[in-house]
Amino acid sequence: MEHKDLLRKLGNSDLMVSPLGLGTWQFSKRKNLAGKYWPSLSDEDSYEIVRTSYENGINWFDTAEMYGGGESERTLSGALKHADISDTEVVVATKWMPFFRTSASIVKTIEKRREALEGYNISLHQIHNPASFASIRSQMKAMARLVHEQKIECVGVSNFSAQQMRKAYHELDQHGLKLVSNQVHYNMINRKIEFNGIMEAARELNIAIIAYSPLAQGILTGKYHDEPGAIRNKKGFRKRMGSFQARGLKKLSR
Repeated sequence: MEHKDLLRKLGNSDLMVSPLGLGTWQFSKRKNLAGKYWPSLSDEDSYEIVRTSYENGINWFDTAEMYGGGESERTLSGALKHADISDTEVVVATKWMPFFRTSASIVKTIEKRREALEGYNISLHQIHNPASFASIRSQMKAMARLVHEQKIECVGVSNFSAQQMRKAYHELDQHGLKLVSNQVHYNMINRKIEFNGIMEAARELNIAIIAYSPLAQGILTGKYHDEPGAIRNKKGFRKRMGSFQARGLKKLSR
């Protein structure tokens, strides 16, 4: 891979990542409820997306347990292997799904994550959102255990508020670790983190902000404005969302 001069540190970690990463929710193959958000991609298309991304300078890939119940993780690892990209050449991030679970699940499910990724190390393991039966303290304790057992390299969170992010940071600090990142919804349409304390706390604590949906799932590319009916022929929940309908697109074009 070229473009190494563009890599930068991810927050408090030693991970060196490209300014852009590739999210792989769309690799879910319509498995489970979350996977049905997107149309199904063939392995050939998924593999081509990963190969093209890597060849153009992207060295890190974000997936999650929730994305098709591990289907995205398996597809990603398959794509990396198909492109002959080794574990040492990429940074792989995944996420633990907290719904209706306690922090014990973080430890219990880690081998499933590692198995799905087929030899690609978990450089960044994240709490997918704060909706857990467990306290942030116990979640960070479980994550710290995985770091010390060398099953993951770094710890991040996702969709955490400024207060929750600060709590996670200070709990991890008790274990001699730093919170590396908070993955949040952020783009030119949704700029809430600039005003709700998240961006301020991230700067103060040197926590990286990972922006998901940076192009508002395609709206900011203009393609749905140019072809307002394009979303109707796609499978998935997106076509029912107001922002993709004619009225929503008209509002966003002002």
